[in-house]
Amino acid sequence: MKAVLPSEDADKPVVLGEAPEPEPAGDEAVIAVEAYSVNRGETFQLDGGLDRRWAGWRPGKDVAGTVIRAAADGSGPAEGARVVAHPPAYGWAARVAVPTRSLAELPDSVDAVTAAALPLAGITALRLLRAAGPLAGRRVLITGASGGVGHYVTELAAASGAAVTAVSATAERGARLLQLGAAELVTSVGDASGPFDVVLESVGGDSLPAALAELAPGGLLVWFGQASRTPVTLDFFGFFKGPNQARIAHFDYTASDVTYGQDLAALVRLVAGGRLHPEIGTVRDWTETAEVITDLRNRKVRGNAVLTVG
Repeated sequence: MKAVLPSEDADKPVVLGEAPEPEPAGDEAVIAVEAYSVNRGETFQLDGGLDRRWAGWRPGKDVAGTVIRAAADGSGPAEGARVVAHPPAYGWAARVAVPTRSLAELPDSVDAVTAAALPLAGITALRLLRAAGPLAGRRVLITGASGGVGHYVTELAAASGAAVTAVSATAERGARLLQLGAAELVTSVGDASGPFDVVLESVGGDSLPAALAELAPGGLLVWFGQASRTPVTLDFFGFFKGPNQARIAHFDYTASDVTYGQDLAALVRLVAGGRLHPEIGTVRDWTETAEVITDLRNRKVRGNAVLTVG
């Protein structure tokens, strides 16, 4: 079958080629992929920034399509069901096998392109907000807010009653965040007017210590990414002199008792109900995946990038 394969060419990180057909386990359904989303973490894996984790790895964690082979154990949707799914890999392909606990059915009102933008960014946003705790009436700062996760977090946090300050590299890239409910948009942490009860930090480098300095007493900083790919240096003596009882928490979106399928179903309900609006910066044919990856690396895409499978 046709699939997007990793390439050793730095100028063209992936190529369209041939891959084996999926061989599903008993609890896996086979999906004919109609659309998939590209995440920045996958671009890091492709260029060696993160371990590929196993031999034969191919990218693809966010897909939407139709079940063409139901799970042998009887779990999950029947053949012909439209679904959104979060496989561990291999999703940039004509077909992929996905554990039924990692997919959710789609109503007619949610198309495949919209659904494909949900899994990694949407699940991360939901779990980040659970980690942050109740947000009604609280001041929240989110860095790197113009990516897929930032748009979801901003809309969901604002709907929960939080006053959200979003940090985006440029006002143009962050304009949509104001429409989604952000109370303030700034282009650097230094321009934010603290203190904040909660800081959601995803940039790393100089951004994290600057954001940490904006915490209110008893505040919480959740560290969930390092988009700058620059190591963080923290002065803990300065931190101990800072906000009383402030906390730093590391975040791993995979650590949850809730299945991916449950969170995907929640995201689908929010989208179908008009309460969540995926920000899709570009939609292209999957033959242009390499070009989309380059645009993501160069921060030319706001929100999510979705590829349609011809």
